[in-house]
Amino acid sequence: MADKDELESVCKRRGFVWPSSEIYGGEAGFYDYGHLGARIRDNWEHIWKDFFLDMDNYHMIYTPNILPYRVLKASGHVDQFSDVLVRCKKCGNSHRGDHVLEDITGESAEWMDKDEMASCMAEKGIRCPDCGGELDQPMDFNMMFGVDIGPTGERKGFLRPETAQGTYMNFHREFIALRRKLPMGLATIGSAFRNEISPRQGVYRLREFRQAELQIFFNPQSDDFDEHYESVKDRILPVLRANSEGIREMTMEEMDDLPKFYRYHMVRMYQFFADVMEIPRDKLRLRELSPEERAFYNRIHFDVEVDMESLGGWKELAGLHYRGDYDLTQHQKASGQKMSVSVEGGERIVPHVLELSFGEDRNIWALMDVGYRTGERDWISIPYPMAPYQAAVFPLVRKDGLLEKSRKVYEDLKRDMNAFWDKSGSIGKRYARQDEIGTPFCITVDYDTMEDDTVTLREISSTEQIRVPLSDLKQELRGYVKREKRFGTA
Repeated sequence: MADKDELESVCKRRGFVWPSSEIYGGEAGFYDYGHLGARIRDNWEHIWKDFFLDMDNYHMIYTPNILPYRVLKASGHVDQFSDVLVRCKKCGNSHRGDHVLEDITGESAEWMDKDEMASCMAEKGIRCPDCGGELDQPMDFNMMFGVDIGPTGERKGFLRPETAQGTYMNFHREFIALRRKLPMGLATIGSAFRNEISPRQGVYRLREFRQAELQIFFNPQSDDFDEHYESVKDRILPVLRANSEGIREMTMEEMDDLPKFYRYHMVRMYQFFADVMEIPRDKLRLRELSPEERAFYNRIHFDVEVDMESLGGWKELAGLHYRGDYDLTQHQKASGQKMSVSVEGGERIVPHVLELSFGEDRNIWALMDVGYRTGERDWISIPYPMAPYQAAVFPLVRKDGLLEKSRKVYEDLKRDMNAFWDKSGSIGKRYARQDEIGTPFCITVDYDTMEDDTVTLREISSTEQIRVPLSDLKQELRGYVKREKRFGTA
């Protein structure tokens, strides 16, 4: 059970994540990653790239954090990237309108516009959640951070509210550089910025956050993904369709109202959460957004949601958005530059876009929430490759050559994986420290090691221990970390 306060305490004490500018009292919506959090973040990004860029013609790119005004005017963000703001006439505090309604009614109000919220609030007599004062009329609030470009500030820009727009602007140049082939995937990982009205729930809703996004440009009339779909068509996923009563276990064949390319990528996203991040199946679902909930340009939109104890239930961690040709068409109109390309048969089209979008901070918190265990001992179950350290090395005692021998074992091991050396305190305390940060394997150098060159290898979830020859240690650990063999098997 992941109590939010308890989990946050562990994260601060051990070096995962905590509020930024903490010595000055912090600022809502900004968090720092400590030494362990940075390791998990680096591991998560590396594994995400390996998983989603495994197809031909899928590539990473990186683009600036600042975008000119005209780019985000063309994309629609200047006019439409807003949340509904309500202010209290008495205390002056600001709130997101849908959050106020959701807290009172228990139902999502994210789909409502300001007029619908005003009507609903008046009908229910809703007042300020902080002081009980009267609320002003709801108003639209654009969430982008404005910046001045140049010494005189006459050119306006914004911190990017999403990483996607830089990818769209690079489409045509990359299409030419990559020898004019579709489908083409362009991924990017980086910071995005949203001036949230009332950030809450820790790293779940931030003003500066990390996104990992893959934009797939393709011809919607082609059968490029059909062969891939055949390999997943019988996969059963827990799905909550729009306007349905509850989660259903459905095969991809049963969801034949969706295009095959979309269903294939639904399975890929599910596989990442279930098989790579090891989220338990009963805590994982794909929820379809209704036309009222999804962005106007999204033709189909499913969110991957995880049931997180520390955040009070189901929370969105990623989205699969079929955006059609909206983005490239908008930039083509505004820039005067052609985004249309020739495809097989000589037809000229503006490619469609399928977007896989992940909130990296949310994903990392989900690992902590789902993996946190309390009881006889406190420990975190993190997928081996994503853990800050894959192994920790201890001397049983700090004498009789064990200290020096353990250091040699550590120096050799760290060339192959993230490893940690600890000589402080009792063995029990050292195990406890590593359990609390999710280190899957602990290696103890003892007196038998000095005799026969074997060490004790302990696994975190079972706490089982086996003896392993030093000559086999790296190979054994690689097999366990890659899930190629089970702990303790020959």
